[in-house]
Amino acid sequence: MSKKSIDISAFGLAKGKELKGDDFYSFKQLEDIAVAVVCDGVGSATGGAKAAKRTADFLINSLKNRPKAWDMQKAILHFIKNINHILYMESMQEYGRPELVTTLALAVIEGRRLYGANVGDSRIYLKRDGKLTQLSIDHAMDEKDMEHILTAAIGLEESVNPYYFENNLNSGDKILLCSDGLYNDLSEEELRDGIEINASFLVKKASRKFNDNLPDDTSAIVIKVKELDPRNDFKNRNLLIAPVYKKGDIIDGYTLIKPLAQHKRVWLCSKRGLRYVIKFAPKEAIDDEKILDLFVKEVWNAKRLKAGFFVKAAVPNNRTHRYYIMRYIDGIDLKNKIKKKKLSIDSAIELANFMLKAAIFLIRKDLVHGDIKPENIIVYNKRAKEQFKFVDFGSITEAYSEISRAGTPSYLAPERFNGAPITEQSEIFAIGVTLYEALTGKLPYGEIEPFQTPNFKPPKPPSSLNPNIPKWLDIVILRSIEIDTKKRYTHFSNMLYELNNPDKAEPYYFAGETFISKNPLSICRAVLIISLVLNFILILFM
Repeated sequence: MSKKSIDISAFGLAKGKELKGDDFYSFKQLEDIAVAVVCDGVGSATGGAKAAKRTADFLINSLKNRPKAWDMQKAILHFIKNINHILYMESMQEYGRPELVTTLALAVIEGRRLYGANVGDSRIYLKRDGKLTQLSIDHAMDEKDMEHILTAAIGLEESVNPYYFENNLNSGDKILLCSDGLYNDLSEEELRDGIEINASFLVKKASRKFNDNLPDDTSAIVIKVKELDPRNDFKNRNLLIAPVYKKGDIIDGYTLIKPLAQHKRVWLCSKRGLRYVIKFAPKEAIDDEKILDLFVKEVWNAKRLKAGFFVKAAVPNNRTHRYYIMRYIDGIDLKNKIKKKKLSIDSAIELANFMLKAAIFLIRKDLVHGDIKPENIIVYNKRAKEQFKFVDFGSITEAYSEISRAGTPSYLAPERFNGAPITEQSEIFAIGVTLYEALTGKLPYGEIEPFQTPNFKPPKPPSSLNPNIPKWLDIVILRSIEIDTKKRYTHFSNMLYELNNPDKAEPYYFAGETFISKNPLSICRAVLIISLVLNFILILFM
């Protein structure tokens, strides 16, 4: 679930002059789902506030790590029943009666689908086409003046039967989750109009009715659906994944010519006399939903990232197999090119500009490449000039989202081996390693094997391996591959500026540099002063 697809606001106020109430609300936007929870701890229960927080935290964490084989309905109902049982058993053990009791309103958005559940009288509303509809039901007494008495709540009994629902979403839909403190104080018309603004507006409007002295804790979450995640469309289409593709196979009019990778899932192909590259989903995606999700994400990125930094890609509407098409470029990947001949200084500067500008393009979309290395860059000639393009969409992901060792070990920043997420700084490190290798043919920290935890030592200056490299470029590269993140460039723009304005670069001294090389002007001045003093002393004794 893209963070740009929905807008979430949340707010709550305690009743009267209380500093803290029994309500608790929380929300989490993950890569594939968004989860929102409002819990109203039962005030008559000793542990109402504690139960509200425990329930919200438990459900968000559980849904975040839910088994991929479970559908959303199974996951939601299973986890609600789990936390209900936990709170009930703890209450009976500690108090001998139900005291960890709370209501629950839960909403989950996945792709174009809204999943929801509630227990008690916290509500979920949906506004569409100007009409506000209550999607949840109240577990409360029907008799007049007894509506506040709950017939069901989390932790009230050993087992619970949540009310569960699903609905398709439309762009422009608004979803409201709230405790009874809100809908008891605002009319349906006020809720319908206030949902257009945000959660804070709704809660404060209710508070103003009582001169900021609310009779009950009041909480709300408002979710505005700006656009729906199209990745679910890609995933839910009934497309084939063949275990094996062979030379001569014709897939939707594309004739397979030769494989371009050992796993034979990337092929050179032709259609109507033109050449293309076709990339099929891994055969493991047939049985592994996680691998299928990753390929769907790759297809989505290939389709939407329209910029000159990447090979042009397309997803045919009438495809019968799970694949996407890329423009064929007659070139060579950078890894094989530098095996034959290292890049010139001018070409290396062009390469660095290309990588940094591509990285800036991605980070503006909250994305990072995730696997910058020579194998993923193709070099080709256009108008007698070397050009570069990224040819792999499979590793592109949200910034700060990946905390595994995803990527190629020899290009991973040191902090990535210790569980740090992908950031601008870790991408800068990969850019620097690629640039170092393109100019020297060597890796600054040597070849690092998968699952190895390397011991990083200061690298040799690239100019010691290629004397054509100027001092200023030496410094730019070494700063980009600094082991210490405090000394490494922080942003792509910092490195790009110094790359193109070396005379304005900040001073930088790399490990192993001698004091003389660090301070040549100061040393010359000192030698001159000492020489003058010695000459003066000699004159005095003559």
